[in-house]
Amino acid sequence: MKRFLLARSARILLMTSIFSANANSLEFLNDWPDVSVAGLRDEALEQRVQSILEQMTLEEKVGQMIQPDLREVTPAEAKEYKLGSILNGGGAWPNDNKYSSAADWARESEKFYQALEQAYEGRGFRVPFMWATDAVHGHNNVFGSTLFPHNIGLGAARDPDLIERIGRATASEISSTGLDLTFAPTVAVPRNYRWGRVYEGYSESPEITYQYAERMVKGLQGDITTGLDNGKVLSTVKHWVGDGGTQDGVDRGENHYTEQELINIHAPGYFSALKSGAQVVMTSFNSWHNDANYSVDEDPGYNYKLHGSRYILTEVLKEKMGFDGVIVTDWNGHSEIANCTSDNCPPVVLAGNDLLMITARNDWQGFYRNLIQQVKDGVVPMDRIDDAVTRILRVKMRAGLWEKASPANRPNSGDATLLGSEANRELAQEAVRKSLVLLKNENQLLPLDHTQSLFVLGSGADDIQRQTGGWSLTWQGDENTIERDFPGASTVLRSAQKLVGVDKVNTNAEAANQGDTALVVFGEFPYAEMMGDIPASKTIEFAGIKRAYQKDLALLRSLKERGVKVVSVFYSGRPLYMTEEINLSDAFVAAWLPGTEADGITDVLFDHTDHDFVGRLSFSWPASKCGDTVNKVPDSMTEMGLPAVEAQIPREDRAALFPYGYGLSLDESKSDHMGIDASDFELDGEAFACGDVADGGPASENQILFGRLADDEFKMYISGNANGWQGVSTSRGTRSTIPGVSTYPIDYEHQQDGLAVEFDGSGPSQLYLGLDGVSSVNKSGYLAAGARLEFDIRLRSEVPASTVLAMHCIWPCLGEMKLREALTDQANLNEWSTIKIDLAEFADRGLDFGQISAPFLIYSPDAFEFDIGRVVFSLAQ
Repeated sequence: MKRFLLARSARILLMTSIFSANANSLEFLNDWPDVSVAGLRDEALEQRVQSILEQMTLEEKVGQMIQPDLREVTPAEAKEYKLGSILNGGGAWPNDNKYSSAADWARESEKFYQALEQAYEGRGFRVPFMWATDAVHGHNNVFGSTLFPHNIGLGAARDPDLIERIGRATASEISSTGLDLTFAPTVAVPRNYRWGRVYEGYSESPEITYQYAERMVKGLQGDITTGLDNGKVLSTVKHWVGDGGTQDGVDRGENHYTEQELINIHAPGYFSALKSGAQVVMTSFNSWHNDANYSVDEDPGYNYKLHGSRYILTEVLKEKMGFDGVIVTDWNGHSEIANCTSDNCPPVVLAGNDLLMITARNDWQGFYRNLIQQVKDGVVPMDRIDDAVTRILRVKMRAGLWEKASPANRPNSGDATLLGSEANRELAQEAVRKSLVLLKNENQLLPLDHTQSLFVLGSGADDIQRQTGGWSLTWQGDENTIERDFPGASTVLRSAQKLVGVDKVNTNAEAANQGDTALVVFGEFPYAEMMGDIPASKTIEFAGIKRAYQKDLALLRSLKERGVKVVSVFYSGRPLYMTEEINLSDAFVAAWLPGTEADGITDVLFDHTDHDFVGRLSFSWPASKCGDTVNKVPDSMTEMGLPAVEAQIPREDRAALFPYGYGLSLDESKSDHMGIDASDFELDGEAFACGDVADGGPASENQILFGRLADDEFKMYISGNANGWQGVSTSRGTRSTIPGVSTYPIDYEHQQDGLAVEFDGSGPSQLYLGLDGVSSVNKSGYLAAGARLEFDIRLRSEVPASTVLAMHCIWPCLGEMKLREALTDQANLNEWSTIKIDLAEFADRGLDFGQISAPFLIYSPDAFEFDIGRVVFSLAQ
């Protein structure tokens, strides 16, 4: 076993502040600093903790360590297993009701709380229940709440005081629902724009993150040394550590940074947050490939996953840094450790994780039983269990949960007026104003005259989902509308109509001509973890990521040709290659993911206020389609004369069109610190060539049609005879049902990346991958390449003779076969199997690959149950 222990006396620097004389720069650290909080340790509290611990049975202790998802546990089960906490994952609500009120949430929390009170009756002591949630940009899982800009926008605001006020507002809304802990703030330092979680980071450089992390913790918790007041909640710093530095920006991928780079680039947010009293740290999904990293044994199969890293979790965080709070795992993160399964993983406990987020019912119950047996067998030492439970009890006690009233009886519990209150919406509007970054303003087109008519166009002008992004009422931020899901919210179109007048706002793009002014709003579709990664087969050119994005580029080209003056407002969770769109615009605003309050955008775009653009880039803006790591090197490392991170050594394809810190005010047309002038680029070209996949000819890359890394060209639908064969999109977060067929999201390779499918036999129905916005696409390149259809399926019932596997090419054009024939003997009941079928089989049965409308379809008039995982066009090996 490798060990790299350093005596506490050998630390290079203790943490008072790691800011250098330059207020915007951090000092370079050679080792992990002490982050223990002065005045927090309370010996009387520690004695209370030990007294309870000594009375607890092994079963009670293990119950404290298990944290299931709301959808996979009942109050009765919580009582039976004496569970210490639960969480609600994204898209999980009381009674599976998206529109649950604050009172509904508080009542549900009360049920679990009382179940645990009953569980400890007669034991001579009690341990209060705790509920955790992902409130990452407001209380975003709850209907009616205020959604603030995502972290990437707040980073551009450069306002630590604003962050603390947002923390306070968020805590007040959480408290109204009777919950105790939020999994926030995220302090990742994203370094690759392909990563689908870039928007969860404040900046690509740690200086802003260091300043913000402590202020968000203070806003959420207040002063932890005096306990949590009513209206405050525990915070969690995540994800420990280096999730923003994975190779190629792959979510849950490999981090190959040196330990010095981990400390000085990826960890400073933890230093300030923990020094401010954060009591929970969440372990990261990524691995860290470094000789210092070791697990609990010398198993050559160890895959460096941080969930199994005793070095990072125990030796660094707990011992070197002095953290005495709780380490919580991420969603089933233990299952990604080599040689672990979802219900059996001693290394995750031995590494130092204390609270285990094991979401599915069979998994957490199996893990509970297995861990108890592993302690009895000596596989997991009792002192490791005692350490974990001591920490859990300590944090609950510091939060005052023994003295706090039950959820339904706390001050403001169930108070609907706190959700989306006027004060909180005004704060969110302020945050939107400050987060906007003006990248271009030719001829001082902005601000716009609010008394004049204008066109408001673009796919994002009235699309609340593009504004709010992921983690917005649903996990991926989709399946939402403004009328149904965000009452009281505003979009740019609605805000402009309110300001200018409905009769002065034209939404017909064809009517715009020479001399008119158009406000064009567009941007990325919403996404959250895993689903937002840009695969290696694509560049970071916005219009090339999804077919639907090309519509807005075509609109800008058309407006330019007609001489229309264009103000573009761009919604995104990251900087992207946008040079043509910027050149086609007279003014261009990076609005990031602003949340529900678009009035903050019109506050700055129009001349009816005195507000100016104050946002400055906290991420560099790329000048190339392959500039996915255009990163500022932290000042602390530059000042030390250390070499840049290998993956970010400057070169042509990593040049910044607009550098870190760039942003115009209304009276500027260009800034002295501009990188490459966008006007130097040809409209149809770019400065540097980069690996686009050529159109035409045989395909050269697999295409994932459904699953974790699917590119969203196709979406999964259900339809049937009973609903007139009208496609209904399947949900990633909850059950989707029509007469004849229903689906429910399941964990396949990762989180909610598969579907359980049930045909009920009441009539002909189908599950299929379909297109959105176009009738067909050309996939003949895959046929030419000799590709196969591959899909992963788990049968939960026998396959009816009537069930069909098909591909469609605009009905009645199709190719089909009996599913039994397709499966042959490759699939067994209750086991995952990968089915491989040559695409030529479908062509021989009549499919025209030049006009594919549904590349995967299962039809059944009879009862049939199965699970579907990954679906892919795979090139033959």
